[in-house]
Amino acid sequence: MQAGGGDSPGEPGGAMRPLTIVSATGMLGSGFRAGSMAQAVAEGARLIGCDAGTTDGGPHYLATGTAAFSAAALGRDLEVMLDCGIPAGVPVVIGSAGMSGCDAGVDYLSGLVRAILRRQGRHARVARIYAEVPARVVHDHLARDAAAPLRPSPALTPEAVDQSVRIVAVMGVEPLQAALAEGAQVVIAGRCTDAAIFAALPLMEGHAAGPAWHLGKILECGAAAVEQRSAPDCMLGILDADGFEVRPLRPDYRCTPQSVASHALYETADPLTVVEPSGTLSLRDSRYRAVSERAVRVTGSRFLSAARHSNKIEGVRLCGHSTVVFGAVRDPYILGQLDGWLDGLDGLVRTRLADVASPGAYEIVTHVYGRDGVMGPAEPTPRVEGHEVAILWNVIADTQPLAESIATSLCHLALHNPIGKWSGLITGVALPFSPAHVNRGPVYEYHLNHVLYPDTPTSLFRTEVEDV
Repeated sequence: MQAGGGDSPGEPGGAMRPLTIVSATGMLGSGFRAGSMAQAVAEGARLIGCDAGTTDGGPHYLATGTAAFSAAALGRDLEVMLDCGIPAGVPVVIGSAGMSGCDAGVDYLSGLVRAILRRQGRHARVARIYAEVPARVVHDHLARDAAAPLRPSPALTPEAVDQSVRIVAVMGVEPLQAALAEGAQVVIAGRCTDAAIFAALPLMEGHAAGPAWHLGKILECGAAAVEQRSAPDCMLGILDADGFEVRPLRPDYRCTPQSVASHALYETADPLTVVEPSGTLSLRDSRYRAVSERAVRVTGSRFLSAARHSNKIEGVRLCGHSTVVFGAVRDPYILGQLDGWLDGLDGLVRTRLADVASPGAYEIVTHVYGRDGVMGPAEPTPRVEGHEVAILWNVIADTQPLAESIATSLCHLALHNPIGKWSGLITGVALPFSPAHVNRGPVYEYHLNHVLYPDTPTSLFRTEVEDV
């Protein structure tokens, strides 16, 4: 079984028949045309893949083990994929199940699959690949000097590991390949690199690693690599001995060399290299050529095997409990001295709370939309240029009652915070909601962004197979 062996420049994949793969959509639950999936299978697709998770939604989903999309949305996409794949003998592979790829997410999607198969009256071998890593396993790797930080994270410490609410490891192709080798017709995998979902089968069959990983990178987001995508849909990829071709299934979509090449800019620190557990995909010599009005051919992609296999770990910890207040300011005098007005408000709040809570028991994070609310300190033009701004105050405290108490005090003080050029009592903030504050509950942050060097590429993961 081949995992992700390296390619030399220009090395062909050898004499083998082309391999067709279809990506259902960029995110399970976001939808796609059922007709596109049926067409892909009719055209000979031998694997149906779909990514089901991301860190884009933040740490909440990993901490709580919940999914971002509803059971109805997830179930609809799964039902179409199973309805097309199972009768045709085409395996269905899902990665990063349940948004975060935690064990609860794997069980959740597996339950949906089980219900769909029974409702359809179909039999399938289903593999569940779990990616949660117990703290003791991370401690063991740390003690063996088999852990390292990813920039800009600090060095991994035992204290940071013990603070974790939940930790997942990010698998490459190897656990997926093992499940497929056991005859799994449906694979529900925990946290997984997006490209591995689509690269696993081609690498098993001996295709060159460079084209296989690059095709996986493009297919990971479904039809996102088309010239202009108005709605999510499927994307078809065809691997051969020298490269691959990508083509959308929706007839009004088209791929161009620019649209396909530019997908290397998506979710990468370097558009010419993509790091995977078993090595690095190099796109420096990749070439993109239109082969029709809707299809693009890619050649020259290479994969450089790593000297040491690694699996990234993602961990989250509790920050506290959050209450937010949202308001808007239009008064030109306040906008003209906004920093001074905010600093004055901060002083009033801290004076008001001096006898209630120690400064270390809470923090207030202020976002000013219309100035630098999106980029914060990285904003190159942090000034108010319009006639109004929106302000979001996020109070994070050790307990929810304390956060709410601080937020209500902040809200009252903000309403009447005085400024120069005004005399008497003023009301300077417009509040769109009643009550003005919203309790968000526990809030979390990512704090583990490290890699472990496991004994084998599958040792951090466990697989269970059942016949449904």
